[in-house]
Amino acid sequence: MGYQSTRETVQALEKHGHLLRITEEVDPYLEMAEIQRRIYKAKGPALLFENVKGCAFPCVSNLFGTPERARLIFEDTYDQAALLVASKADPLALLRKPLTALRAGWSALHALPKKSSAKKAPVLACRATLSDLPPITSWPDDGGPFITLPQVYSEHPDHPGKPLKSNLGMYRIQISGNEFVPDREVGLHYQIHRGIGVHQKLHQDRGQPFRVAIFIGGPPAMSFSAVMPLPEGMPEVAFAGLLAGRRFRYTRYKDWTISAEADFCIIGTIKKDVKREGPFGDHLGYYSLDHLFPCLEVEEVFHRKDAIWPFTVVGRPPQEDSTFGEVIHDMTGAVIPTEIPGLKAVHAVDAAGVHPLLLAIGQERYTPYVKTIRPSELLTIANAVLGKGQLSLAKYLFIINEADAPYLDIHDIPSFFAHLLARIRWERDLHFQTETSIDTLDYSGTGMNHGSKVVFAASGEAFRTLKEEPPKLEIDGTHAVVMPGVLAVSGPAFSDYDVAPSELETLAKKLEKQISPDDFPLVVLCDDPEFCAVDFDNFLWVTFTRSNPSHDIHGVGAKARFKHWGCNGSLIIDARLKPHHAPPLVEDSSVTTRVSRMFAAGGILEKWA
Repeated sequence: MGYQSTRETVQALEKHGHLLRITEEVDPYLEMAEIQRRIYKAKGPALLFENVKGCAFPCVSNLFGTPERARLIFEDTYDQAALLVASKADPLALLRKPLTALRAGWSALHALPKKSSAKKAPVLACRATLSDLPPITSWPDDGGPFITLPQVYSEHPDHPGKPLKSNLGMYRIQISGNEFVPDREVGLHYQIHRGIGVHQKLHQDRGQPFRVAIFIGGPPAMSFSAVMPLPEGMPEVAFAGLLAGRRFRYTRYKDWTISAEADFCIIGTIKKDVKREGPFGDHLGYYSLDHLFPCLEVEEVFHRKDAIWPFTVVGRPPQEDSTFGEVIHDMTGAVIPTEIPGLKAVHAVDAAGVHPLLLAIGQERYTPYVKTIRPSELLTIANAVLGKGQLSLAKYLFIINEADAPYLDIHDIPSFFAHLLARIRWERDLHFQTETSIDTLDYSGTGMNHGSKVVFAASGEAFRTLKEEPPKLEIDGTHAVVMPGVLAVSGPAFSDYDVAPSELETLAKKLEKQISPDDFPLVVLCDDPEFCAVDFDNFLWVTFTRSNPSHDIHGVGAKARFKHWGCNGSLIIDARLKPHHAPPLVEDSSVTTRVSRMFAAGGILEKWA
């Protein structure tokens, strides 16, 4: 059966050798976060901080630090839950695994929420204040402490008290700092295309108070379900019941629905006025800056008698949320292709910050009676992908034809790039969307949520032989080969978009004379070519988090004809840091020194150094 609290989960992980207790005092300001980042990178265990400076509650991190640990937590239900999700994509899957299907069918009963008496709800046992909660701050310039594994619960105004009409999402919560009234207000940050936004607008339009509950901890299935991109019509709390192997227990307190088994619960009402939330070190590897977001006026803070505070740390991938993504893909990867005809696979590239770069494999079936040389159905598929849920937040979509490489693994990113670059025709196969919406956390565009998109579509036989040997260039600055066909070059520091076009034109003229576009079809202009080229993940991060397609794509021999832009030489992406970009995340050196002592010889974390 599923675990009913964070403490039960911690005990089970310890029993299986997946937990390390840290008994010495650790500061929630920066120290705990840096320890978590190092342990995650070393593929280490979950961490139970038993002595948190200035706080009475123990804290646990890295609960989902490896896919194996996530499977262990859900060992009794993982396969059945995955099969039920997959059945939407392939109903015959249930027939191919009759015993598992039988168990899955029975487990479907766990999707129905179960109401409990408020007197029996563990989470209502004790009261606290916001100041009592662990003030975990992850990065030096964060605006204050944040809740990083919240389960934010809201309901449709027509269905109060009905969990099957609810939304459960993981939207970060700032518990102090900025202009929030101490112990009375918290900041609630959610990005575009989130379910809570629909609920807020409905309440707002009707002039009704928008009551929200924030759960922390409890059954681990709740945290996991809060980040799941579930099929339409499947509430997160229903999936949480499936994954936990027991029905979601809830109770009612005044006008709020509360997760009865959560470790902590904060309830309140969204105020009419917004307040500044942030900055916050985010999963693209940069700070998201302070902006106006909803503010929750807090009514009560509850917790269990044996409460443990779970948290995670985000930053430049990979981090623990990368593991969430791996497990989610394992469970749901087969579903999206069935919802878009011709789509065979899609992959949001974690190293590029997830939303900035999507890879896709599709089919060309429009004209089976001729040899396809021009992407056609691929473009139809691309438009559908960019209109699908959170996939719509992508900036770059690279799509190739399955028939050209039937066995290509979409997760082998260098091979995918090599395949596309050997085939794409820059004069024809780039398709832009300008003045559109992008991810809230992406600062490469011209404003918050505002930027552009581009589709790279490649189909047909390879006509380039990509080169790996460094070319001899006579340009200002340095250059380095990232992979065959991709060259990183340096240039002057970016000043503004009035100057950049002439800088790129000068670079394009030099490259036209010195390299063949068949050798290096892609050139990345960046601040540090060695950093960009030393690791493929560095290339992905720099190139796709620091560029806005409409403003930062240039090329040798560029021209626009009948509204279509292309180039006949190498494509150039300007991935220099720009003044409007958010700053990258950097650790505090003094904290790093203090934490390093724990990883030194004789330290409690020596094994994971």
